[in-house]
Amino acid sequence: MALNKLKALAAAAIAAAGTVTTAQAADTVTFQLDWLPGGDKAPVYVCIEKGFCAEEGIEVKIEPGRGSSEAITKLATGVSDIGSADIGALMAAKVTEGVPVTAVMSIFNKGPHAFFVLKDSGIEKIEDIKGKEVATSPFTSSNVFLPLVLEDVGLSEDDIKLTKADPGALGPMLMTGSADVIVAWMTNVAIFTNQASQAGKEIMPFPWDAAGLELYSASLLASDKFLDERPEVAKRFVKAFKKSLEYVKENPTASAEAMVSQVPELTVADVEGAIIDTMVLEFNDVSDKDGVGVLMPERLSATWDRVSAAQGLDKEALDLETVVDRSFLPEN
Repeated sequence: MALNKLKALAAAAIAAAGTVTTAQAADTVTFQLDWLPGGDKAPVYVCIEKGFCAEEGIEVKIEPGRGSSEAITKLATGVSDIGSADIGALMAAKVTEGVPVTAVMSIFNKGPHAFFVLKDSGIEKIEDIKGKEVATSPFTSSNVFLPLVLEDVGLSEDDIKLTKADPGALGPMLMTGSADVIVAWMTNVAIFTNQASQAGKEIMPFPWDAAGLELYSASLLASDKFLDERPEVAKRFVKAFKKSLEYVKENPTASAEAMVSQVPELTVADVEGAIIDTMVLEFNDVSDKDGVGVLMPERLSATWDRVSAAQGLDKEALDLETVVDRSFLPEN
């Protein structure tokens, strides 16, 4: 009995030592958000909660964000390794600052930008916002493209009364009539629908993509230092992230629950609604044709056309192939 007990204790000690070794061997990756946690950010939380990152030997630390520009700065300065941000913002930063950051995967292959109005507002098309009170967030990348979308329908910023407000105030401003129109992302349809329902109202979105603003948007961007010094870790992370993205599509409720377990101030209903809203930006005719996460030269060029025009940048100043590295994305 004593010998058997000694063997059992030895086996337990070896197992414990193995666990410690495994934990120590995990590669830490700092993931940079470009905005507050929400359903559109679910894949990285699912990667952690469902063990997809752990399966690839990766432990993830999440850094909060307040806009694509800040996220790109944190990646460029090495605060974070990889994260989500607008590829258009990266293109502009490449030209103006030469940031050492590279896109490795598309997340939104369509832009999320939209106008939201109340159904009883009398606004039936984008042109009808002329003369209206329009509210937007100070930090959203939508502001960059707003002049182009207005120009596409024969308007300019002088034709609207534009104000900037905290993103959390946009929905209430629309419901109370403080704004006739708000600029927000299609990822917020469920949230605004719930707010409108509580006020006895209905909302109607006008996605800018349908109005002709076709481009890549949120993408997986990485620090060049991370890609150069730890390429195998980067490949494993991108593989795990893509697996998580596909899991979220097939399991919105479980994904929402996984996210709320890590961010308890959110609700499963709101996160699941945002996940469903987000799917149309990730899985659609573009992904059917090109593949999930793929960054195609033609659409990259269309994106740069819009970004350069919106920001008054020289279209010839950027070699688009210096913005992307497709070698880290696993085959579909």
